[in-house]
Amino acid sequence: MERVVANNLDVARVRADFPVLQREIKPGVPLVYLDSTASSQKPLQVIEAMDRYYRSSNANIHRGIHTLAEEATALYEGARKRTAEFIGAARAREIIFTRNATEAINLVAYTWGRKFLQPGDLVILTEMEHHANLVPWQLLAAEREIRLEFIPVREDGLLNLEEYDRLLEQKPKLVSFTHMSNVLGTINPAEEIIRKAHEAGAVTLVDGAQSVPHFAVDVQKLGADFLAFSAHKMCGPTGIGVLYGRQELLEAMPPFLGGGDMIKKVELRSFQSNAIPHKFEAGTPAIAEAVGLAAAIDYLQGLGMEAIAAHEHELTQYAMEQIRALETVDIFGPEAEHRGGVIAFTMEGIHPHDISQVLDTDGIAVRAGHHCAMPLHLKFNIPATTRASFYLYNTREEVDKLVRGLVKVRRMFS
Repeated sequence: MERVVANNLDVARVRADFPVLQREIKPGVPLVYLDSTASSQKPLQVIEAMDRYYRSSNANIHRGIHTLAEEATALYEGARKRTAEFIGAARAREIIFTRNATEAINLVAYTWGRKFLQPGDLVILTEMEHHANLVPWQLLAAEREIRLEFIPVREDGLLNLEEYDRLLEQKPKLVSFTHMSNVLGTINPAEEIIRKAHEAGAVTLVDGAQSVPHFAVDVQKLGADFLAFSAHKMCGPTGIGVLYGRQELLEAMPPFLGGGDMIKKVELRSFQSNAIPHKFEAGTPAIAEAVGLAAAIDYLQGLGMEAIAAHEHELTQYAMEQIRALETVDIFGPEAEHRGGVIAFTMEGIHPHDISQVLDTDGIAVRAGHHCAMPLHLKFNIPATTRASFYLYNTREEVDKLVRGLVKVRRMFS
């Protein structure tokens, strides 16, 4: 990722758009929300767009010819077009709406994987993957006897790309990796990883759940074959995710689920599947959620992805400096220049759950646990970490509150 120096984000104005940020956890204790890596908060613009849909245009889509059905269809397909533009896809039909990024990755494993992977074929992953990009391939490996190999994570939190080069000599069929680690914050060199995979003849899948919300991602520039991400991490609603896939790959894949809307013709003993993207969207979809996703994209683009990325980078750099000044606190992952707005850490002798619970008494919301990345924690020989994550609405003052909270934690447990 190319770092942006200028930061033109008016954070005070941004915060006014998020109703939940006005909340007090208890009287006199305002919310400090540092858990956006798990799920972001929602601006009024998204909430109101979904409310407007339910109040004025709610209907099922595609086959109705009455006014509400046509309006709902236009909103839903308009959201697909906005999503395609947002990530630089060549065609709107290359956008498949799913429930979340996890389902998007599973869709690729169950359809592309089952059709094109044979016993003995190699799939390359990394040691920093979220379980959503591990378990689907483990299930397929058990079923199809494919091989899984992993790009190691170095002690500094970066991938060992020399080992990746050696793995590529084994001619993998697929390379699937996270664009940005939800634990280490590491922003991986996606363009380089994809280019080398293609040179080795492999298809690529990028888990963009932590990258798409935070900085500009262009699938054509990256050369990605598949990209998965979720709306709820980018100021949109829960219940809808996105799979981008190159048209020729999607057309070659069998359907994922069976039912309405994914068919062209059905007889008692056979069916013909619909064209993409509808082939992969069985049943009534998340229409209001698609409206919310489109509103979230409009909101983010209105602020500017470069400004958002610059703000998060400055905030993360400041937070790392302040947290490192504390005694007996270890931060995992690379330096700020190689990471997004995520800081996972441990405090000597204090369990992450205790840290989180004490911070919550001061209204500070952080995440504690293995963050759906158990193998990564095992690699660093720790059961869990505390994770603070930052987004467009966070401030230096909130970082200072976090640091004061950690001082309080240390005092309580010493």
